[in-house]
Amino acid sequence: MSEQSVSSTAASRTQTNNLLRRDVRFLGNILGEVLVHQGGRELLEIVEQIREQSKALRAEFVPELFEQFKSTVSSLSPEIRHQVIRAFAIYFQLVNIAEQNHRIRRKRDYEVSAGESVQRGSIESAIQDLKERQIGVEDVSDILSGISLELVMTAHPTEATRRAVLDIHKRIAEDVMQLDNPTLTFREREKLKEKLLNEVLTLWQTDELRDRKPTVIDEVRNGLYYFDETLFEVLPSVYEELERCLSKYYPEDRWHVPDFLRFGSWIGGDRDGNPSVTAKVTWETLQLHRQLAIRKYEEKLNGLMELLSFSTNLVTISDELQQSIQSDREHVELKCVDPWRTATEPYRIKIAFMLEKLANTRDESLKGTPMRYNHPSELREDLLVIDRSLRHHYADYVADTDLAKLVRQVELFGFHLMALDIRQHSNEHENAMTEILAKMHIVEDYSSLSEEEKTKLLHQLLNDPRPLTSSHLDYSESTRECLDVYQTVYRAQQEFGENCISSYLISMTQAASDMLEVMVFAKEVGLFRKEADGTIRCTLQSVPLFETIDDLHAAPGIMKELFEIPVYRKAVEARGNLHEIMLGYSDSNKDGGVVTANWELRVALKEITAAGKEYDVKLKFFHGRGGALGRGGMPLNRSILAQPPHTVGGGIKITEQGEVLSSRYSMQGIAYRSLEQATWALITSARLAKYPQQEPAAEAEWDAISRSISETALKKYQDLIFRDPDFLTFFKESTPLPEVGELNIGSRPSKRKNSDRFEDLRAIPWVFAWTQSRYLLPAWYAAGTALQQYVGDDAEKLATLKTMYEQFPFFRSLIDNLQMALAKADLVIAKEYANMIKEQSIRDRIFSQIEAEYELTSNLILSITGQDEILDNVPVIQESIRLRNPYVDPLSYMQVQLLTELRDLRANDQDDQELLREVLLTINGIAAGLRNTG
Repeated sequence: MSEQSVSSTAASRTQTNNLLRRDVRFLGNILGEVLVHQGGRELLEIVEQIREQSKALRAEFVPELFEQFKSTVSSLSPEIRHQVIRAFAIYFQLVNIAEQNHRIRRKRDYEVSAGESVQRGSIESAIQDLKERQIGVEDVSDILSGISLELVMTAHPTEATRRAVLDIHKRIAEDVMQLDNPTLTFREREKLKEKLLNEVLTLWQTDELRDRKPTVIDEVRNGLYYFDETLFEVLPSVYEELERCLSKYYPEDRWHVPDFLRFGSWIGGDRDGNPSVTAKVTWETLQLHRQLAIRKYEEKLNGLMELLSFSTNLVTISDELQQSIQSDREHVELKCVDPWRTATEPYRIKIAFMLEKLANTRDESLKGTPMRYNHPSELREDLLVIDRSLRHHYADYVADTDLAKLVRQVELFGFHLMALDIRQHSNEHENAMTEILAKMHIVEDYSSLSEEEKTKLLHQLLNDPRPLTSSHLDYSESTRECLDVYQTVYRAQQEFGENCISSYLISMTQAASDMLEVMVFAKEVGLFRKEADGTIRCTLQSVPLFETIDDLHAAPGIMKELFEIPVYRKAVEARGNLHEIMLGYSDSNKDGGVVTANWELRVALKEITAAGKEYDVKLKFFHGRGGALGRGGMPLNRSILAQPPHTVGGGIKITEQGEVLSSRYSMQGIAYRSLEQATWALITSARLAKYPQQEPAAEAEWDAISRSISETALKKYQDLIFRDPDFLTFFKESTPLPEVGELNIGSRPSKRKNSDRFEDLRAIPWVFAWTQSRYLLPAWYAAGTALQQYVGDDAEKLATLKTMYEQFPFFRSLIDNLQMALAKADLVIAKEYANMIKEQSIRDRIFSQIEAEYELTSNLILSITGQDEILDNVPVIQESIRLRNPYVDPLSYMQVQLLTELRDLRANDQDDQELLREVLLTINGIAAGLRNTG
């Protein structure tokens, strides 16, 4: 790149960043006007005073100013304090909108200024790279046919923003985007400002807190919002761009890329610890999926009807289309749709019949008749009839654009929209199996059998065609519900196709019997069937979820044991010799700490992959990453590239959770860029798997070092979390854990059982509480001690870690994630939370331990990376955190004050709902400010 080009790009970047500052300032000024309008100038002056004091403290910590700042915050009257909290919280919402818009602007500006050059991390850069490496058409085709990525939406309770607020955010974002329009007149800009003022005022007067917990169906609709708003359009655009790039660099082939990128969902299917997810709710979920798919197709067909005004007075359509219209006239009565009256416009006539058949797809009484579409392939075939006819009279452009996109949408979404996974805890299956086997007098107490006895019995039951259950027997409510789920899956596969549900995930899989139990239940309803000739038909796969450190250790052995069972092995063959396996990042992190979790997941990936290879089974790994750093969260492209390339051959699934959904998929530009980068990472990973780069000779040594570091980290982490008798007291009293449970952000309880045991606390509130209190402890604790134990005073060992950071992707990813966590943590503020602990000796002892570990970890990371400050490697994020902190800090101090007051009242059997409300508002505000919940 020439100096002039570099200079031009730098100037463009500076100008673009100025536009971000302009937007933040513009929205901040509008919020200021709203504050004056709603609370008078006094409110604005108080907010500004607190902001300036906080900013000054961040610039230079002066103890006198710190006390003055805390005094200002603590002296606020309840009424003013409430408004100040909301002012800071809404400011963050507006900043987040400006930053999201800026991401879209940056991509557009790059494309404008770069001209012919290709953006790094784009789909075109991946295909260009293949071409430059002289990889031929057949090998490219092999790579594309072997890649697979499914992004699975989950209903984990971390989306702290209400749908009504998200709708306002979307309108504000669209308006702010208009500020870049150079053709706006002065009056139009004034009107735009008036509209934004109205939107921010509406935001101020809209309650950001839910007055009740969302139902599961509420959560289903929230997930479908992203399909309706962005994904239905964006997903096929990714395919379109990939095919454009392939045609550009490999023009000798006509490309139709296989369906490699899809979305799935747990919402309405994940019943682990959530009794609200019943078989009835799952069925309703599937119906909502289909309703949205059909509505979107109707919208697209109505759009096509407007476009396809071709007249037989001017063109000759294909005989095939003419015959298709004649067949529709004979079989389809137009009741829901008005017939097209102009006889010379055949495409519009055909689409009217297609719209009628789509509408009839909702009617169960017409199932199996030509009055409706009984399978999405029938809709696709009608579209291809139109496609061939358009090409017959050289209307290729319409066929290659609008029509091709709709064909791709039907291929991707069918009538089920996305696959729904079922998930349940292994204990629930064992309890149901125990009751059923006892009622059938097969074994009195199945649960008391040894693992070997269970496996042997379940193997026999799978080979036995006789049923285990009877409609004449009475079962407990939980067992009846367990059986109803399998009946619902069978019915769903008959109605919506086998792809609507094909994975049954088993939480806390700890033995082969946990997997076989699900297969036996599947046999009861016909999802697993052994034919007379010994062949197996299986349309539902048991998917183990290995979560804790011990489970990860046991995983390879469990899979080998299953692959040794003939009937199970045949079931895998019936599923295309592909087996899905889920790895839990959240619970492994909670169980063993961030360093050990990352290491053990890497080892498990490699060892399970080796087990699959030994039995000639392809493995699809499902990575259960959370949105937050303490739960494995990271950008989508990085999470793909973080996997060893040889482990992605059978495809990848990744969870998309909580606040990640709104940050990645609420705006089309950002959704497209996220999926584009994921596609680039997927193709890059597949290329590395097909053409492995020579591993550094030192990698075996680096693995041994990483194992040693992990072992030290595990001991350090568990010494505090599990073996310190005062730790739970410290955690509960110095974080807003109890109050997080009162924030109505999810239908699922925060604990698996009504228990105060650490083991029963879910990983999400665990991380959420530490994030709120600014410790972010799960995302970095124990790393410093582990690194120091290895290095000691040996300069050569430090040099080795520096080399590992430069050349070992696993270690680099670990260190960079630690940096991000340390940058977001703030122990000055965390100490204020620690002051809520009643017993001083507990507070002082544990906090000083955490503080020392934080300092040690920070210093070692700077030594390893050679940086002057944490996050010097990502200056954009470093600057974003630096700018946000002065606005987050006041919310944190107010949260401590409010928690102290609320807990004092509750200790005396009193309560104050307004005080609780203010606590919950600070939780929302801090979540928006740190851009993380759990």
